[in-house]
Amino acid sequence: MSKFWSENTKRLQPYVPGEQPKFSNLVKLNTNENPFAPSPLVLQAMHDVVNGDLRLYPDPNADNFKQTVADYYGLQKSQVFVGNGSDEVLAHAFAAFFQGKQQLLMPDISYSFYPVYCQLYDVKPRVIPLDAQFAINSADYTGAVAGVIFPNPNAPTGCILPLAMIEKILQANPDCVVLVDEAYIDFGGVSAVKLIADYPNLLVVQTLSKSRSLAGMRVGLALGQAALIEGLERVKNSFNSYPLDRVAQAAAIAAFKDDGYFRSTCKKVIDNRIWLTKQLRQLGFEVLPSYANFVFACHVEKAAEEIAVFLRQHGVVVRHFQQARIDNFLRISIGTVEQQQRLITVLKELLMK
Repeated sequence: MSKFWSENTKRLQPYVPGEQPKFSNLVKLNTNENPFAPSPLVLQAMHDVVNGDLRLYPDPNADNFKQTVADYYGLQKSQVFVGNGSDEVLAHAFAAFFQGKQQLLMPDISYSFYPVYCQLYDVKPRVIPLDAQFAINSADYTGAVAGVIFPNPNAPTGCILPLAMIEKILQANPDCVVLVDEAYIDFGGVSAVKLIADYPNLLVVQTLSKSRSLAGMRVGLALGQAALIEGLERVKNSFNSYPLDRVAQAAAIAAFKDDGYFRSTCKKVIDNRIWLTKQLRQLGFEVLPSYANFVFACHVEKAAEEIAVFLRQHGVVVRHFQQARIDNFLRISIGTVEQQQRLITVLKELLMK
């Protein structure tokens, strides 16, 4: 610990991302990356902009990308905000709407970056337990002061909250922002974007890392009424006026325009999730209903830590969380058919001894 650190820096407990193993030939099912490559149109668009114009700054407002997203969702360009991955967008949202306030309502089992941002932006959270089925109960989310934040589908559980329940939360907290983090919404859920016109306190955050196979490009966005987006722009332009580079903007535009490819890869992920869930249940796992590109499962007899260690010894990496209530669960990313078959083969070696 450096003597030059501020007191707030000393108190921080940074977010720990999923391991990125340095070994080859691993079946990597621990970080929820899309098992399928980006659209060929995305790769071509990136290739086309890698030229002498890289000496020039990119469009600081990413206007073409914003208009593409607005057209896709039936919004106005003024209702779209973009940033370097949804994590940066979330950080700007904390700064713009929650900073220095109390009573930010969030689930106890959720995206582990939220508590980090609470520390960084001096936000006092009120953590609300998921119910016995690891689902969000909308009736619990009342009396917010700073706001409300939750992923939908939730992470790491994969469970989803229907739009009618999201509306109840919005109606119960009309004087603060309700942020719905939709990193995994495209794998079987219905986006809350359609509620934006009726709720000025709704902010929907999405990423191109998961369903559009662009984790390596770091592109995120927020959608809401223009007044909310203006607040995000004020923060962004006071911090970094050039959030997305030329290549990222070109890739993002192409990813939204190739809707057929996007839908086909989402369907493949969903089909693989259904297959994997069935296989795991046949091996004695309890698997929560998932609407994401991962499943959350625990075995009725074997400890999660033992299973994770055995899998890693046999070249398969999954995510094990050392956290109360879920320390016997494994989060397993959806992979290709071949990757999932390898996972099941190794599990059978352990469980059928």
